[in-house]
Amino acid sequence: MTGKTTLRMDAAGLNAFLLRAFPEADPESMPRVTSMSPGRVMLTMPTASRNLRPGGVISGPTLMSLSDTAAYALVLAHIGEVAMAVTTSLTIHFLRPCKPGVLYAEAELLKLGRRIATCDVALWTEGRDKLAAKATVAYALPEETVK
Repeated sequence: MTGKTTLRMDAAGLNAFLLRAFPEADPESMPRVTSMSPGRVMLTMPTASRNLRPGGVISGPTLMSLSDTAAYALVLAHIGEVAMAVTTSLTIHFLRPCKPGVLYAEAELLKLGRRIATCDVALWTEGRDKLAAKATVAYALPEETVK
């Protein structure tokens, strides 16, 4: 990982920010930051029938949404509460059907530059050794974060 290694927000602060930033979301179904360290963050998200596609597996849009949220949380953990960090790209590879259950996402900071942050995100329900998807997410950083 290149870039800053000092965390500016903790898990409780990130969870509170996400609830404020997305006030229309159901707090019970929101992703939650469960652990973090410099360069890494882990989130969990409960899934329900609304998250399933025909065939009874977790839908692609659900996996993409959690990938984006995990990357956002990771970037904010390092730059602080900056609402206007925005996704510039999200590439996802679906590796196997994602069975219903608690959805896990682990994001790793690949690079935190002056203008762009890039993260890798792994997603699973059955175990870290059975990844359902892998995403690479890039975020544009607002000018006020450039020091």
